[in-house]
This record gives sequence, structure tokens and C-alpha cells, in this order.
Amino acid sequence: MSASFAFGSHPPASHVIVHISDPHLLADGARLADRFDVESTLQRTLEAIRDTDSDPAAIVVTGDLADLGEPDAYRRLRAAVEPLAAELGCPVVWVAGNHDERPALRQHLLDLEPTEQPVTGVWDLGGLRLVALDTSVPGWHHGDLDAAQLDWLREVLRERAPHGTVLAMHHPPLPSHIPLFDILELRHQDELAELLRGSDVRAILAGHLHYSSHGLFAGIPVSVASATCYTMNVARPAVEVNGMDDAQSFQLVHVYPGTITHTVVPVVEAPTADHFTREWAERMASLTPEQRLDAFSRKPPR
Repeated sequence: MSASFAFGSHPPASHVIVHISDPHLLADGARLADRFDVESTLQRTLEAIRDTDSDPAAIVVTGDLADLGEPDAYRRLRAAVEPLAAELGCPVVWVAGNHDERPALRQHLLDLEPTEQPVTGVWDLGGLRLVALDTSVPGWHHGDLDAAQLDWLREVLRERAPHGTVLAMHHPPLPSHIPLFDILELRHQDELAELLRGSDVRAILAGHLHYSSHGLFAGIPVSVASATCYTMNVARPAVEVNGMDDAQSFQLVHVYPGTITHTVVPVVEAPTADHFTREWAERMASLTPEQRLDAFSRKPPR
């Protein structure tokens, strides 16, 4: 477990979740659209997660795990991610997306019967409840939650969790400024919002958009993680946004008593200054708050 340092008014986070989305793996390690080396970018993402030394309570992957729902793609994904999760001592939460095929996902990632049953689950992460929903609609790219899954969620949320609940789903219940995503959005959002109001849900993790986005849904913060495979070049006008092989990232979700933060972690190789180090933090930790303030916060005279 990595050491925690808290120099300000907030205590260290009670939980950390690694939030990954949209790996879009293919069988035999094939490139996506004959262009994007999705296995390579996933591997770089996993290496970056290890480098953060964040001691996560879970790794959550919010959908589009495989691009075509191929069994071998799920096997390759499992072989890539599960060793890291074992090393970090945390579970992997697989969330179904619109590109996934439920039977293959259930069989090759979850060791379950290969049926069309929704891929849902509940995890107790030391008092923080994580609930995975399945917004995929077999044969379609838009998202939805049927009455049966909403009833199941209502029953799960009936009893409050000590640290509250985090929902993980693929289709975000947020608007997008990109016209394409209006067609592919989550349907029946009003029913979901009514169910969530007054619950202990503190955050919603989602994917699908291939760019990072944040907003509120029924008063609950929603955080969309970008993709590991390719991202949308949102520097373009909305009608001209397309995918680019750049800016891949994941998110570190830090859970505090009064808030939850979502930090976008770029998966890049770039020169980085080394002013702040573990040794520096340990020296600062040995000082009193007043000494730290004097040593670091005071500006030098001009």
C-alpha cells in the first residue's frame, strides 16, 4: 500500500477507483479500423495505472470492452487486465457497452452461462457500494434500462451503504454537443432520474463518448472517462468531430467523506520535472503545519 500524505484541510481519500473505458479490443490483436493499435494503447494504460501507485479499491471498465464482441477479444482483455488487478489486490468490474455481445462477455470474462441476461453486479468496497448497470441493447447502439433492471436497482438502493454508492454504466445520462451522440444516447432517462433522487448514489461513472465530460444527472455528478483505444478530436467543429490516435487517458476517482473527485490521467510519454518527490513529501510530513506553510507557501522576496 502506498503512503498517504495530507497537508491540507482534507483527510486522505477513503477509496480510490481506477476508471477505464472503451478499450474496443479485437480478436488476434487486430488493429481497429486497420489503424488504431488498441492493444498497445491498453497496455500503456495499464502500465500508467501501475505507475500511479494509487492502491485502488477496484478497476472499473465502463463498456465497449470488445469492438465486435469476439470471444478471443474478451480473452485477450482478461489476460491483459486481470494480472494487474491481482497485483494491486483489487477486483475488476466489467461493464457492458453497445459494442459488446452479452453471451461472449458473460462466458469469457465472467465465467457465466452465455446468455443475453444483462451484465449487472454489486460490490462492497469496504463500505463503498459499487453497482454496475447494463445499458446495452442487443443489436443496437443506443442505450436503455428496462423496467426489470430499474426494479433491481431500486431494490439494491433500498438500504444505504456506509460510504454511499457509485454507479457504473456505459451510456452517460448527459447531453453531448456532438450530433452523432444524440442518436446513440441513453433512453428513458426520466425514469432513472426519478429512481435516483433521494438515494445514496454519489457519483455515476460512464464511457461511450471517447472524450472526457462531466455534468449533473438528478443532482448526481456524472463523470465520463475518455477511451483507451482512440479519442474524439473535440477541437474540431461539432459536426466534424472524428476519432484520433491521441489523448488516450483514464481517470482516478478519489472518494472523500464530503466529495468525490475525478482526475483525468493522460497516457503519454513526456519529460516531467522532478521537483516534488516521495522524499520531499516525507520531509514535509515531518514538519508542523506552520513550518510547512513557512517553508513552501511563502513567496521568496523579489
